[in-house]
Amino acid sequence: MLELLPTYLRTPIAFAIVLGVLVFIHEMGHYLAARWRGVYVEAFSIGFGKKLIAWTDKHDTEWRLCALPLGGYVKLHGQEQPEDVTDEMRAAWRPGCTFHEKSTLSRAIVVAAGPVANFVLAAFLFAGLFLFIGRPVSLPVVGEIAANSAAAEAGLRAGDRIVAIDGSAIDRFEQIQAIVVKNTGEVLHLSVLRDGTTIALQATPQDHGGARLLGIHGGKIEYQSVSVIEAVPEGIAQTWSVSVQTLQGVGQMITGKRGTDELGGPLRIAQLSGQVAELGVASLVGFIAVLSVNLGLLNLFPIPILDGGHLVFFAIEALRGRPLPPKAQEYSLRFGFALLASLFVFATRNDIVHSEWFSNLAKLFS
Repeated sequence: MLELLPTYLRTPIAFAIVLGVLVFIHEMGHYLAARWRGVYVEAFSIGFGKKLIAWTDKHDTEWRLCALPLGGYVKLHGQEQPEDVTDEMRAAWRPGCTFHEKSTLSRAIVVAAGPVANFVLAAFLFAGLFLFIGRPVSLPVVGEIAANSAAAEAGLRAGDRIVAIDGSAIDRFEQIQAIVVKNTGEVLHLSVLRDGTTIALQATPQDHGGARLLGIHGGKIEYQSVSVIEAVPEGIAQTWSVSVQTLQGVGQMITGKRGTDELGGPLRIAQLSGQVAELGVASLVGFIAVLSVNLGLLNLFPIPILDGGHLVFFAIEALRGRPLPPKAQEYSLRFGFALLASLFVFATRNDIVHSEWFSNLAKLFS
């Protein structure tokens, strides 16, 4: 459908679809959990700022679509910090339906439900893709070889299929990566299928900033059909795999083993949304699933102001038997806001520097 639109409209519309789905599902998790735990939801908003469309349902929740579509929120009854509540506000509250009247467990469930909803969405989308298109399997076939790499020195060629390493059978490209990552400098004995003949090669992964690399890229994907029964656990497994890979990437950035150039913000997501949408619906669905995992993980980071930060507050409250002092919470939230603002600025800077527009501008002055 996006192909029917003018080129200049495809990226913003694809971005709106991607962000809209992610935000709606995340906030729906909070909303449903709040309803379950008996918390009155005053408003459910997609976007910020001026209301474009608004209506009130039979539960007195106002549903809003606002002008700035860069997020959303669920306004819970009595969500303000207890010390911020005035007598007038307290008198206007619905008895028994306020957020801070609920138990620590109920509040934690409501807060955690947003990220959980993102993981459920990802698993559902992955399962759907596997069911209708097939499960992608990255075959252990060499696609590209980096110059002066361990693979090049070993004599590997594009099109070679690595069938075994040190006697262990290899069925997927990820198995090669797992072996290379754990390598500490030992020689790997490779059994390689080339033009119908199996040959033996030796390669020693090279050290690059603390990470071992063989210097090859996978070049062949095979789609294997799965049944309805298999699709759900496969979708969950894929969600787990993406989560682990994402956390590993974040850990490598923190320890300096990986550059921070890959860290992107809204501009890069918008650009990628347009590019992925050009590849078809399946690619866009897969992109949404991966981003949903990332959004769920991001919100679970123990940073004050994020869902994960609130969960830490609730855990401390459960252990102490009372909430943290107001000042401690206030300073923590200020720190969390400053940290997120800094990350947003840095990610946006990366988006701009690596954008095609910036690259073309830089060439004019080089």
